[in-house]
Amino acid sequence: MSGTQEVGPIFGEGEGPAQSMLRSPTVIIASIGLWGMNIYFYRKFKLDYVHILNLDLMKEREAIAAAAAASTSSSGSRSNDGELLLSNSNTLTTNVHNSDDFSDGGGEYESPSSPARMAAIPFGSRITGVKCVGLSFFLLILLHLSEYLWVTVHGGSSIGAVFFFYSAFIGAIVFPLTTTRWVRIATVLVLQRTYELINPRCHSCVGGGPRPIPFIDVFYADAMCSLSKVFFDWGMLFHMASHYPDPVPKALDTILIPSFFAAIPYLIRARQCLIMHTVGCSKRDPKRYQHLLNALKYATSIFPICLSAYQQTLPQESADGLESTLIVLLIINASYALSWDIIMDWGMFQDPTVVAQYACAAGVVALPDSDDDIKVQSCGHALMRPKLRFGVTSSAAIAMADTVLRFSWLLRFRVTLFPSKDHFVLATQLMEIFRRGIWNLLRVEWESIKHTRARQQQEDEDDEIAPLFKPPPSLQMSQMSSNNNGLSPE
Repeated sequence: MSGTQEVGPIFGEGEGPAQSMLRSPTVIIASIGLWGMNIYFYRKFKLDYVHILNLDLMKEREAIAAAAAASTSSSGSRSNDGELLLSNSNTLTTNVHNSDDFSDGGGEYESPSSPARMAAIPFGSRITGVKCVGLSFFLLILLHLSEYLWVTVHGGSSIGAVFFFYSAFIGAIVFPLTTTRWVRIATVLVLQRTYELINPRCHSCVGGGPRPIPFIDVFYADAMCSLSKVFFDWGMLFHMASHYPDPVPKALDTILIPSFFAAIPYLIRARQCLIMHTVGCSKRDPKRYQHLLNALKYATSIFPICLSAYQQTLPQESADGLESTLIVLLIINASYALSWDIIMDWGMFQDPTVVAQYACAAGVVALPDSDDDIKVQSCGHALMRPKLRFGVTSSAAIAMADTVLRFSWLLRFRVTLFPSKDHFVLATQLMEIFRRGIWNLLRVEWESIKHTRARQQQEDEDDEIAPLFKPPPSLQMSQMSSNNNGLSPE
């Protein structure tokens, strides 16, 4: 997120190999390949990411089904329609992923579909890591081929090359080939989740209040935040196309729409946080204030975008006068977002006193669970969290890389490393989506741990409540005596 608040050259013709028109498709293509990397590591470390992403949707569907069964026929009809929509969406999401090689990793994860059912899915319908990486390479070749044919051979502009690329890609998706069926399915899934991002969710069939935001939509909206600059470029594409063949004039009104486009992902995510805060208030959740703090984090991302874009409309001297203000805003945003990544999104460093309380010697921390039992963990586990599916070394490396990439905007002070500012913006965008790719690994892991803890806590509460429903001792003795009298001597 922090690396996408920089804005490249907006006005003029945008000459150069890293021109803004071809920058956004390149970033989207790289994002597809990085998601393939995520799938590979999820499978390698036996994380059933399909189940984790869809668990909230399945719970919502079960709640709607329960409400439909207890409601009147008229309201039940509306609930069944909602249940059918969720059921179709969830079934589509679950069944197109190749999860037959997943194991539960020690009983922690419960797959929503059986291996036999997953094995029955045609290979052409499965979304795998290898397919995502292969698609990214194909699209990259198609992008450069489109630029060559449209700009070099045809003599057209970069705007036409971008539209030619998108048209060729849509045509390849629509053409009914068996090998591209999984791409069509993935496109439908993306469109479904995009619709849910703008869905008001102001009414719930269960309880009548706002509906909680499922994790898959939170996860998707966070990914969109890393593509904020892509949204800005789309807004800029609209302006360049509207003024073609003339350059975009330096005016404040021509920067408002691209800046608004760039802020859309953060506004969507902040809105989700406010909805969850409202849901928490209705449930009297003591941690509902965390959603307000999260919304504030996304608000700190909008100001650098607007200020950086506004600088492009000013003379150089006036723009330089706002540089210090922009740096302060970037530092606040990067620091806030980094701390939230580590503590809230990954569940690490939640007890900063643990290392100070217990002696650390030879890389081992003794953590007493009770008077008679001593649990020994490495310093890495004690400092981060007890359960690290990717291991201490890999998790620490991801955290360190995330820290560095959160401050990738500092490269603006070494602008001589890049041929142009357009190259600098492209580089920071690629670093941001790579950061998001490694961020995804620990985020899904922490979500699975939270669900596991919640399930275990619920089971413990059920075990504590169960004895309360046992009959009194006198009645138990009477029942035992009656049962014994009814037994035959044999």
